[in-house]
Amino acid sequence: MLAFLKTLREVIARWWSEFTLQTRLMAAATLAVSLIMSGLTFWAVNTIQQDARINDTRFGRDLGLLLAANVAPQIAENNLTEVARFSHRFYSSTSSVRYMIYADEDGRIFFGIPFSESEVQNSLTIQRRIQLPEDYAKSSELPMVRQHLTPDGEVTDVFVPLMHEGNYLGVLAIGINPNPTVVASSNLTRDVTIAVFISIWVMVILGAVFNALTITKPIKELLVGVKNIAAGNFKQRIDLPFGGELGELIHSFNEMAERLERYEEQNIEELTAEKAKLETLVSTIADGAVLLDTNFKVILINPTARRIFGWEGSNLNGENVLHHLPGTVTMELTRPLYQIAAGETSTDREREGEEFRIRLTEPTPRTVRILLTRVFDQYRETIKGIAMTVQDITREVELNEAKSQFISNVSHELRTPLFNIKSFIETLHEYGEDLSETERQEFLETANSETDRLTRLVNDVLDLSRLETSCRIYHFEPVDMAGPVEQTLRTYQLNARDKGIELVHDIAPHLPPVLGHYDLLLQVFDNLVGNALKFTEPGGRVAIRAYQLEPNRNHHHDTGRVRIEISDTGIGIDLEDQEAIFERFFRVENRVHTLEGTGLGLSIVRNIIEKHHSRVYLISEVGVGTTFWFDLDVCVEKQPEVEHQVANETAIAKDTDSATVVL
Repeated sequence: MLAFLKTLREVIARWWSEFTLQTRLMAAATLAVSLIMSGLTFWAVNTIQQDARINDTRFGRDLGLLLAANVAPQIAENNLTEVARFSHRFYSSTSSVRYMIYADEDGRIFFGIPFSESEVQNSLTIQRRIQLPEDYAKSSELPMVRQHLTPDGEVTDVFVPLMHEGNYLGVLAIGINPNPTVVASSNLTRDVTIAVFISIWVMVILGAVFNALTITKPIKELLVGVKNIAAGNFKQRIDLPFGGELGELIHSFNEMAERLERYEEQNIEELTAEKAKLETLVSTIADGAVLLDTNFKVILINPTARRIFGWEGSNLNGENVLHHLPGTVTMELTRPLYQIAAGETSTDREREGEEFRIRLTEPTPRTVRILLTRVFDQYRETIKGIAMTVQDITREVELNEAKSQFISNVSHELRTPLFNIKSFIETLHEYGEDLSETERQEFLETANSETDRLTRLVNDVLDLSRLETSCRIYHFEPVDMAGPVEQTLRTYQLNARDKGIELVHDIAPHLPPVLGHYDLLLQVFDNLVGNALKFTEPGGRVAIRAYQLEPNRNHHHDTGRVRIEISDTGIGIDLEDQEAIFERFFRVENRVHTLEGTGLGLSIVRNIIEKHHSRVYLISEVGVGTTFWFDLDVCVEKQPEVEHQVANETAIAKDTDSATVVL
């Protein structure tokens, strides 16, 4: 709490110190006058209120004595019925009475209005209401008066002793409602005091505003105009309707600004032309360029830098570049920029030629190289600014990372079979005489198997490299899909029979030829069918299906497409692996503990299908199976031969395609 009060005091002191001495004196005088007048008003109205309360108290005493004198004889005769009747009549005819309570000489309540008998006997609130001070004499004939506060206002409690022929019979407690005049005067005291205080401040503020409009405003306008002229803004004019000496001063200022503006226009044309040449030259640079002054305020930005940092459409001239650079760039460049602007030598001259490689996350993820260079005057003595060159090296970094990753993966994949071959050969060389013929044969077969695996890996790498070579041109021609499908079936039929897997195909009749490369498509079937057989358990099924899709009627040049599906009932692929299944060296075998395959087959498939201007898709469910499919364009030259067959087969293809999507 003390710390908060200390802080609040400091804030108020700082705010107060910003005002001029004249303003402070005027505020202090206004506060003093308003407090004095408010105090006098409060005292006057409060005096009236006190007089009303005294009269209200006298009325309560007189009313209590009158009532006690009338009921005391009845109470002495124990005629409580007459007491109740008289009290009800008195209570009903007097609106000022809030309640009436009768208690005996021991303080026990025996009657009360407007309370019920049970409330009188059980209510602690009513019991406490008639409790009297211990020093209150039972024989006292003077009423005792006190007040207590209720939600409806202050109530006056009058306690009158019930005396009859010198005997003390008990006490009568009467509650008197607050006098409306007293309540109103209380609110009036507050309202009048506040009104006087506010009125004084309003009059002072109105006077200050009038003074500001007639005298202070033109002086401030002149001050701002002089500062703008000193800063080089010669277009500054003051347009205020004042006469006399003040109006003459404003007119002279405007004439001076007009002459300075004409002089600037005459002498700045040459500088503007030179600046335009420089801006044109900088804007044509492929790299980003930002020119700063020694306070890091932007002088010039070319379009490339705006695109890299996401500044398109923003006018940053004159803005501090550190306030607009991405956070990572600001952290890296703040200290070097300050060192260069400070003119530090030696190591800092080396630093200005040092490049900064920074990874940006906004507005788009990219990697940039930034070079900072000093800009000197013509004598190379004074630093006039800083040139910041920005190069987007995202593609270069990505290529380096891809190359490193590819080399790492190939090295890892080559190392395993080479290590196995070397291990078995060394074993045969050192312990060949101690091994049996069966063991030697087993070692040689394992080495031969690893050699085949190594050969497949090298061939796959060469195939992938050939496919990804952009300068390689493939000549597409009409291909009957029955050819590569049947050749693939002949290749894998024996393997499927040995594993107990059913290998079938379903080629739609009158299927038109597609535009493609026979050998590449054969390689696609070889990889997909080989993978399907590899991951399908005995008793499973691998199917190749080809059918024609309905042409898109919204495109007149669409001659239709042929869909190829290779499905199996194998182990399936996890959803988390389906996105990475086409990446290099990604192998599902790692999840099922086999070492077959190179991890390049599906990457080769994707590249081949992309060469055919299509994409390969898959749907898979673990424990159910996997389906790969892709679409190939129908060859235009032979389309008329099968055109009459498309309608019937389109319905089948359409239903099958919908079923595939649902699956």
